[in-house]
Amino acid sequence: MLEVKDLTARYGRAQILNGVSLRVGGNEVVALLGRNGAGKTTTMKCIMGLVHQKAGEITYDGVSILRKPSHMVCRMGIGYVPEERRIFGDLTVEENLEVGDRPARPDAPEWSREHLFELFPNLAERRRNLGKQLSGGEQQMLTIARTLMGNPKVVLLDEPSEGIAPVIVEQMARVIKELKAEGLSVLLSEQNLHFARAVADRACIIEKGTLRYEGGFADLDAHPEISQQYLAV
Repeated sequence: MLEVKDLTARYGRAQILNGVSLRVGGNEVVALLGRNGAGKTTTMKCIMGLVHQKAGEITYDGVSILRKPSHMVCRMGIGYVPEERRIFGDLTVEENLEVGDRPARPDAPEWSREHLFELFPNLAERRRNLGKQLSGGEQQMLTIARTLMGNPKVVLLDEPSEGIAPVIVEQMARVIKELKAEGLSVLLSEQNLHFARAVADRACIIEKGTLRYEGGFADLDAHPEISQQYLAV
């Protein structure tokens, strides 16, 4: 579904990614783990066409998207939920969802507002509230819901559990499992190993722009020195 090979990226003279390779299969959740500044967000921005100084290969459904602009990547079926959320604070929940509405795709799940309100009951209760009146966790839910209104096949989630209440984190885990059940593929950027383990099929660990591990959580548990070296604070 989505494959990254030997990806390098720079911001000015600073090289951020050093030959990163990973893949996300159909109907699979893959966790990209690492500390702050490891290169997780840059990897996602490269996939979305938001970083221009990059080289390597990025393919989606067998088509190269390395040089495609972000709006074309989105139209092809990749949705991006940034860590910063970036909702429209002066629009209501329903209006935020309307902004993200795109035609259905024959090969992807179709999301309506009512379907999303079933998935996010908090948003259903506050559908007429302005975005700026929502809590941080509710804003995170709204960002995901708005992305789903574009009916993507692959969703990139950047730090969805960061800075939100534990009860909302539990809801977020349920949502990601539901996305997989609906047939979506998810690339999840996370620092929280416990959260990633609860929702993901496989893990990739990145450190200083280099991929250090790729595999299952059982194998990661069998080698605790890996998580201790690359994930421990």
